[in-house]
Amino acid sequence: MPSSNGAISMNIYNAHFSLKGGIHDLDFVRALEAYMAFLKAERRIESWRLMRRKLGLGPAALGDWHLMIEFIDLAQLDTAFLHVATRTGAVEAKHHCVNHMVNQVTFSLYRDFPDDVRQTGGELF
Repeated sequence: MPSSNGAISMNIYNAHFSLKGGIHDLDFVRALEAYMAFLKAERRIESWRLMRRKLGLGPAALGDWHLMIEFIDLAQLDTAFLHVATRTGAVEAKHHCVNHMVNQVTFSLYRDFPDDVRQTGGELF
């Protein structure tokens, strides 16, 4: 079932974080763009989006930045994680370029709702 906006349902991996002191924001963005483009070109992710807190609004514990990475399903997410976990080659170089710039990271996983598998009428509660 497509989501309420007609798009295919996605699993969305979220990272909320701050940048380490002395890191220039546009240097971070360039490194992240290279990393996400690499994962997307390998079809490890579907899409991504980076947002920055505006006007200081939002819980301080979440940091100034919010990264959303979309996956078709948990299998794609798992494949991406296993690939990055190898900590070798080009994926490690790109991951390190981003990872060493951030701190105070909080992760979460959400899905579009209702998702593609949701059925009604058979619930027992």
